Amino acid sequence: MNVLVVKANNRPASEAISSKMYETFMENLEGVNVTTYDVFAEDMPYFGQDLFNAFGKVQAGEELTDLEQRLLAAKQKAMDALTAADVVVFAFPLWNLTIPAALQTFIDYVYAAGFTFNYDENGQLVSLMTDKKAVILSARGGIYSTPEAAPMEMAANYIKNVVGGVFGMEIVEEVIIEGHNANPAQAETIISEGLAKVAEAAKALSAVKA
Repeated sequence: MNVLVVKANNRPASEAISSKMYETFMENLEGVNVTTYDVFAEDMPYFGQDLFNAFGKVQAGEELTDLEQRLLAAKQKAMDALTAADVVVFAFPLWNLTIPAALQTFIDYVYAAGFTFNYDENGQLVSLMTDKKAVILSARGGIYSTPEAAPMEMAANYIKNVVGGVFGMEIVEEVIIEGHNANPAQAETIISEGLAKVAEAAKALSAVKA
């Protein structure tokens, strides 16, 4: 089994719960081929017109700028990593109600018609990653699981909508640690119970034979 772990927090585990979730997951994962794709460590220029310029230049046989070469290489690397994976694990925080920009860039690289999805003759979306599984690991200091706050949470919901809804991956596990900043008196319990669930998720994945 090939497991790709997309790590999307560059803060140390002593300060960031999603980084600690990543470390806990890795410590408890055994018997699989695992690769970490650290979106903060990779060279990942933002998705935009420069990338589309590069596509046009490739088709026309024109010389690419350094930035255009970096963009094409980064996009291909992200796509290759996703292609090789049987299971994709996303470890990320909720920052300002959404995902970190570097994780958004990774998603932008792989969110491509003909690669992760397509359209049929009736214009309906067809998911192209239905043979893959996904695990969601996310932390948020506030409480967003209540009916009132849930519509504001655009990190875990976004990733699930993208990888599950559009790409078609089966989301086999989701561990959310929340409320440790909102309830500091309970923070230690909240975090330890959440990390135990992360460890369980890693061990369950280790027991699966692909």
